[in-house]
Amino acid sequence: MAILKALHDIDGAAGASRISEVLAGAGINLQPRTVRFYLLLLDKEGLTRFVTRRHGRQLTDRGREELAHSNVMEKVGFVAAKVDTLGYRMTFSLAKGTGTIITNVALISKRDLSRSLVHMEPVFARNLGMGQKIMIVREGHSIGGFKVPRDSVGFGTVCSVTVNGVMLDQGVPVTSRFGGLVEIRDGEPTRFVELIEYGGTTIDPLEAFIRAGMTQVRECARTNSGIIGASFREVPSVALDDVRRIRQEMNALGLSGILAIGKPNRPLLDIPVAEGRTGMIVIGGLNPVAAIREAGIPVDVQSLAGLEDFENFSSFKDVAHWTKPRDTYVE
Repeated sequence: MAILKALHDIDGAAGASRISEVLAGAGINLQPRTVRFYLLLLDKEGLTRFVTRRHGRQLTDRGREELAHSNVMEKVGFVAAKVDTLGYRMTFSLAKGTGTIITNVALISKRDLSRSLVHMEPVFARNLGMGQKIMIVREGHSIGGFKVPRDSVGFGTVCSVTVNGVMLDQGVPVTSRFGGLVEIRDGEPTRFVELIEYGGTTIDPLEAFIRAGMTQVRECARTNSGIIGASFREVPSVALDDVRRIRQEMNALGLSGILAIGKPNRPLLDIPVAEGRTGMIVIGGLNPVAAIREAGIPVDVQSLAGLEDFENFSSFKDVAHWTKPRDTYVE
């Protein structure tokens, strides 16, 4: 399993020596000749395949499937690790308004495009998404590392973890604690009704809530009251002035999403914070996609999909009038 994981992390074909180096970085010391022995066993199981003597082996589809479904305890905390990794890898500059941000990906049938836009429009109008930006990609093109299948359309929404990356670039570390569902009454957050700790899950909490049909995003967009996806984070209290400034600058760029900022050392929506910390609630970037799902439109969701250039996103207002599939695709 360690060798399969090493090949996955290398993201391509590799020989025994390269795999041995990656394993050493993870604290597993295996000589290249020992790795070759295990690779032969993996070949026989159909989990890896020989490419060339120069390039070594690569994972097969069966190997990826085995890696995805085994050692579940090792994957606990996977989401928290991915949040930190993507936030660190972001290149977005708040001052320039350029660089990469984190995207979620949703795939729908091409025939459902017009209906999906109709259901997302009030969500963006109520500011229930992570800002006002969206990406629409046609079949055969890629978004967040995913290739859009034939007869499908890909949506990219700004992931709320983008807030972490922006804050980190400004020198403010953010601790992501919970993903959950927050109840909105008359436009104001009142309480969390569900919470999943990032450090104790193998899947993104909001993605799980959407699949389970637990959101009320359409109702909230219609009446200003309902249950939507959100996350709870902590920032150092000494950085509050910077946090408020960053919030204003992000809003100006169409990246609004910070729903509430608490008071130092005080609970926020009954969730306590550590000494010297302040709570912060960030709206879920998948809320517009949740509205599609609530409307009965089939949609495949992948949160924290990857990085995309900010310039590839458009304001939803610029695409809301599109009604024909051929008019909606961006290269």
